[in-house]
Amino acid sequence: MNNDSDEVLVTDDGPVRIVALNRPASRNGLTIPVNARLIEAFQAAGDDDRVRAVLLTGRGGHFCSGLDLKAAMALVQQQGEMGDREEQMRTYFHGLIRAVRALDKPVVALVDGPAVGFGCDLALACDIRLATPGARLGEVFVRRGLMPDGGGTYMLPRLVGLGRALDLMMTGDVIDAREAERIGLVSRIVQDEAEARSLVRRIAEGPPLVLREIKRAVYAALSGNLDTALEAEVAGQMRLLQTQDFVEGITAFLLKRPPQFKGR
Repeated sequence: MNNDSDEVLVTDDGPVRIVALNRPASRNGLTIPVNARLIEAFQAAGDDDRVRAVLLTGRGGHFCSGLDLKAAMALVQQQGEMGDREEQMRTYFHGLIRAVRALDKPVVALVDGPAVGFGCDLALACDIRLATPGARLGEVFVRRGLMPDGGGTYMLPRLVGLGRALDLMMTGDVIDAREAERIGLVSRIVQDEAEARSLVRRIAEGPPLVLREIKRAVYAALSGNLDTALEAEVAGQMRLLQTQDFVEGITAFLLKRPPQFKGR
């Protein structure tokens, strides 16, 4: 799908689509063209029935350093109206976060090296975060005279709790993989991308319709209550009881063989 000069590499490993930032000179800093390409990649993954999960990562020993500061300064120096900058932020930065969260398939971030600023928020937008031993994560916006602007104020408190989230955002501290795992910012530490791919392939082999319903229900529950969650579970389960994958799951259990889910 790509050549090595591309700033966003998109490849497939069986049912897993690998989306990798490839701007090592800027520690995989983000620009408007890069974000547009990432949005396109996530939308394409949603439209491709062969893709059952997405692994988002970075090349060159970095996940993402956030906004490319050189590109940011160039934008600030442009003579455009402030409204133009706001529209760019909404379209290409918030649009990227929305594209990640809108995908109805599992999205796993593999954080290798730094994930800071908007790069940290990008990892937070994913369903699951894995970290290599060299990973470092931080909401460093405050060090630049800014606030988190990639959904971090929404996602971080829900992952690590209010007090710890405010601590990280107000200090701009960067934490290592072990601390990130301890506080629940990442779910587990993996040694390398091969181990991460193995885990994502295992997720991708699950029933696609079930994974979609789980995502739908869990994210809806974040803004609801127990009754809302229970009703969503009823609705989702009723849909799943009518699927061929449910029949396959029961049949495979009775025959003591691995299930072969088709997403039907």
